[in-house]
Amino acid sequence: MTNGPIAPQIIHFTVPLIIGNFCVLTYNAADSIIVGRFVGAKALAAVGAASPVMNIMLFLMIGICLGMSVLMGNFFGAGDIPKLKREISTSLIAGGVFTLFLVVLGIIFSRGVLSVMQTPPEILDDATHYLQIIFFGLFFTFIYNIYASTLRSMGNSNASLYFLIASAVLNVVFDLVFVVGLKLGVVGSACATVLAEALSALFCIIYVYKRIPILKFTRREFVFDRGLLRQTVSYSSVAAMQQITLHIGKFLIQGAVNPLGVFAIAAFNSVSRIDDFVMVAQQNIAHGTTGFLAQNYGAGKPERIRKGFFTGLKMEISYTVILMVLIFVFAPQFVYAFVGNEGQLVVDAGVQYLRIMAFLYLLPGLTNIIQGYFRGLGRMKITLNSTFVQIVGRVIAAYLLAPYFALRGIAVACLFGWICMLVYELPLFRKTWRKNR
Repeated sequence: MTNGPIAPQIIHFTVPLIIGNFCVLTYNAADSIIVGRFVGAKALAAVGAASPVMNIMLFLMIGICLGMSVLMGNFFGAGDIPKLKREISTSLIAGGVFTLFLVVLGIIFSRGVLSVMQTPPEILDDATHYLQIIFFGLFFTFIYNIYASTLRSMGNSNASLYFLIASAVLNVVFDLVFVVGLKLGVVGSACATVLAEALSALFCIIYVYKRIPILKFTRREFVFDRGLLRQTVSYSSVAAMQQITLHIGKFLIQGAVNPLGVFAIAAFNSVSRIDDFVMVAQQNIAHGTTGFLAQNYGAGKPERIRKGFFTGLKMEISYTVILMVLIFVFAPQFVYAFVGNEGQLVVDAGVQYLRIMAFLYLLPGLTNIIQGYFRGLGRMKITLNSTFVQIVGRVIAAYLLAPYFALRGIAVACLFGWICMLVYELPLFRKTWRKNR
């Protein structure tokens, strides 16, 4: 990406990222839509109350595997296959033990965590059962992500994307079977998600052993290397922290929403899914821009860095403006998709939230592209700090405003968080931009 037209290169890099992340979001959206329409608002609220905890664990796992993939890519690029195999086997053993630890803790403390979040008593049992089943499924989440990271580190990103798409489709099918057909409610929804994850992990394992001969292990090659473990932990801990910071914030904000009652929780679950579909594309445009900037920074081409940044910014603005109009106009229809005609209180609260957010979506688009710029220049600490500042501001505002303005207060809290983020980022961006120039 150091030569040639800039926009097509960024788009080509970005589109697979968007597709993959949309598939991840489909898991949660499918659960929420099918549960909300076929079981009811209380079941939708139960899934919503459990989702922040589930997402922290999911993105913790993704971050850990992302850190592992950096070392794998280094060893594969250097042609050191024996060391690559030691890294994979060490990651599988250490990651497996850590995952077992998380599963046990999660199953034991699910109810306690949900109680601390002030989950209403009428949905606490369903939320607990849903979360415990999801925690059990972390085994399959880890296996899929470690194999997908291995494939990506070797330059094969398509296979893991195909398996993710298949898993998302299967999740919808299993949701319909377990929730609609067998009437298993929230428990059925959780089982559908875990089964889809298990099949995705199985597909990855079969593909690797059938199509990637260098990744076939003999018994002697499957070893635990303590030296590599220390390197892996140093990479994975930073990557995991970056992945979960935002979701810890969402976990804390859920604690501000839960005292508002079941209908507010159901509404927030619905609109959060819609928020995710808006913002994940913004994030992926920024990630695509990061890849472009990183290569040109390494090649010493500051002019292409500047042009690449402005190309990414134009893409963020164009995409976001279209979504702002669609969400403002069709807010009722979007919320109705989750609850149908039986949850008018949920729809009313959700529409109020979305119509405020529709005017605010440009701010996360701007903060994402600035973060993409810093990542491309290797300034990872700035991105982590700015995310932390945003979350702190947003959480404080949410707890202050929610008791008086309900979900409208939660939306305004987002505005406050993004303003805090920009106040931190813009002076550093200006300084870095001048230095790069």
